[in-house]
Amino acid sequence: MSKENLNDLQAFVAVAAERSFTRAAARLGLSRSALSHAMLGLEARLGVRLLTRTTRSVSTTEAGDRLLNVLAPRLNEIEQELSSLTAMRDKPAGTVRITAHDHAISTVLWPRLLPLLQQYPDIQVEFSVDYAFTDIAAHRFDAGVRVGNRVDKDMIAVRIAPGLRMAVAGAPGYLAGKPLPVTPHDLTGHRCINLRLPTHGGLYAWDFEKNGQSLNVRVSGQTVFNNTFLMLQAALDGMGLAYVPFDLMQPHIEQGRLIPVLEDWWPVFPGYHLYYANRRQISPALALVIEALRYRPETVAPKPHSSRNNSNEN
Repeated sequence: MSKENLNDLQAFVAVAAERSFTRAAARLGLSRSALSHAMLGLEARLGVRLLTRTTRSVSTTEAGDRLLNVLAPRLNEIEQELSSLTAMRDKPAGTVRITAHDHAISTVLWPRLLPLLQQYPDIQVEFSVDYAFTDIAAHRFDAGVRVGNRVDKDMIAVRIAPGLRMAVAGAPGYLAGKPLPVTPHDLTGHRCINLRLPTHGGLYAWDFEKNGQSLNVRVSGQTVFNNTFLMLQAALDGMGLAYVPFDLMQPHIEQGRLIPVLEDWWPVFPGYHLYYANRRQISPALALVIEALRYRPETVAPKPHSSRNNSNEN
């Protein structure tokens, strides 16, 4: 039904309730003649007479009574629901579904959103772990997280974390008696822990960078995972070298449980970005989630272990 017809139906309910064109026109903010013309148009479109007009009053016909009994409660429900939606601006509620890497959830999303959830008990957040660049519209997610800000043109990307530094390390037991790799190509002589990406089904080629030179190396080993934390655990268990975010390895390196290698080749990628659909209106709950996650330089993470200058961190 068009907007104009809905307005006419609302006007009809007002005339029936007031039993007067004059009072109904004042209530609706219309002139009496405009309201009368609208009712004549409505009756003409429906092909029935809804109102009986006299010089002193207005009353509904049998058809008018029937329409009024159907319309009045439903219009009232619509008005109540619109009022409830307006109230959500002051008391945000609803579910926000986010797809993200498990590392992003544990190190960025959960620490930032926990206080928000405690403050707004009517907001629910659903996390879905996925290493792919998910089509959030097709899978009905409100937002997704990926490294970097390259997203589809109909999406908006908001930075939520500083630059992400990757690292390579292995357990002392694994490295004992083995030559340490000097260049990334030396990894082909080591047992490495692989990551399988869901998007193409292939194994991830490890990326490196030094003095403006970038390269990637395909490695091999006994184990393949699709989970960063399991890759880290495999390295701790002596199954080979792992390539995971430095912040996960740092405490184990400091405690001597892992030995870093190729530190001068460790790359820094643009940090995690939250992406969501480019539309004029977003839910109050999602708006709060975006602001809670938005990266602010004053909340920079701990300094990296290596003395290497991370000038390409953005």
